[in-house]
Amino acid sequence: MTMKSVLVIDDEVQICDSIQLILEYENYLVDSANDGEQGLQKVKNGQYDVILLDIQLPGLNGFEVLSEIKKLPGNVHVIMISAFGNIENAVKATKLGAFDFIEKPIDRDKLLITVRNASEAVKLLRENTEFKKVYSDETLIIGRSKPTLAILDIIDKVAPTDARVLITGDNGTGKELVARSIHMGSNRKSLPFIDVNCAAIPNDLIESELFGHEKGAFTGANQQRIGKFELADKGTLFLDEIGDMSLAAQAKVLRAIEEGKIERVGGSKKIAVDVRILAATNKNLPDEIANGNFREDLYHRLNVIPIRVPSLRERIDDIPVLIEHFTHQLCKKYNKPLMIFSSAVLQSMQRLPWQGNIRELRNIVERIIIMVSKPVIEVNDVEFLLPAGKRDVEELILTSNSFQDFKEKAERAFILKQLELNGWNISKTAELMDIQRSHLYNKMKKYGLAKETDNG
Repeated sequence: MTMKSVLVIDDEVQICDSIQLILEYENYLVDSANDGEQGLQKVKNGQYDVILLDIQLPGLNGFEVLSEIKKLPGNVHVIMISAFGNIENAVKATKLGAFDFIEKPIDRDKLLITVRNASEAVKLLRENTEFKKVYSDETLIIGRSKPTLAILDIIDKVAPTDARVLITGDNGTGKELVARSIHMGSNRKSLPFIDVNCAAIPNDLIESELFGHEKGAFTGANQQRIGKFELADKGTLFLDEIGDMSLAAQAKVLRAIEEGKIERVGGSKKIAVDVRILAATNKNLPDEIANGNFREDLYHRLNVIPIRVPSLRERIDDIPVLIEHFTHQLCKKYNKPLMIFSSAVLQSMQRLPWQGNIRELRNIVERIIIMVSKPVIEVNDVEFLLPAGKRDVEELILTSNSFQDFKEKAERAFILKQLELNGWNISKTAELMDIQRSHLYNKMKKYGLAKETDNG
């Protein structure tokens, strides 16, 4: 585990030594400087997670140093320390971008909690920045269909605001991509985007996950925990699958929205949080309200701007564009020459139901990229790689130009199924189909099903 680094800027050597002793015992790397200019130079030359900065310094004072630090690239949180702990200083420090404010004489527990909170927040900021660098091309909303263009238009309008957005749609349609796009188009884009999958967290832990808990709040709470609301402060909190959240947690989320404050589990202190909330669900929330599973007041709080993400079948014009996008990604990932899907393959894939939506489409493209080694991918190359159960009678009828075409496609599908069931053992398949092996070979050749090896 990487050790967190802290820089202490204070003109009192004893204060620096005392803080260093406390933090090093908790496995922090600690450096110090005794005036503003020296401290600022160290910040420019090194990388620190947290800076403890005294207000009263010779030369540049703490506020001036803080202003200069905030102009520098990178993510670091500054905690102001002062013997003059008045409200005016705290407000000024906050306006200049300080993470928190500690009064002298410094309380050990307060110091450790504040530094830990700041270092965890910095970690999230850096992970978020790295995520944007590495995955920015994978989080784009790709498409040219009317439904997709309509969603992009809504995102352009709503992203710069702080309005809450409720994103609905089936699994795999890209609801999280919509949420991330809203965050990236907002004034909070350089701050954390914290996502919580409400369906993946047990009901007895969801409140601790969202709001944090105090040490000893319940069995197993051996130390204080910072919740997602606090970690997302000044940024965006994405509540995915909110339709699965317990009613008790819903009540607390509603209160947090109304008051702009949260309470940790087991605590009594109100903590102010500035969080933009985006929520998503694959459930019909009005039905859930009628069934007593979701709070109507919370629904109306979240549903300021509704965005419905349609299924892939409702935007088939996006399928060729998505396939091209995924092909570029995956050929690069697997170090393969760029492959092209023929127009016949694209048309065939546009006719499939895609019950798993974009997630299923990407998986199938990945399967094809791995299994096929041809510069141009034709229909015969992908028939056996397409989702099982999709090549049914209705699909054959819809894709057939004549009765003869339908019969040939049905025969091909039947032979392919029998070959797959018999592990491509030609002799066994011919015997079970009650035809000559040579006749089966001819059919396989006709339909492009020929195998190199005959296990018979």
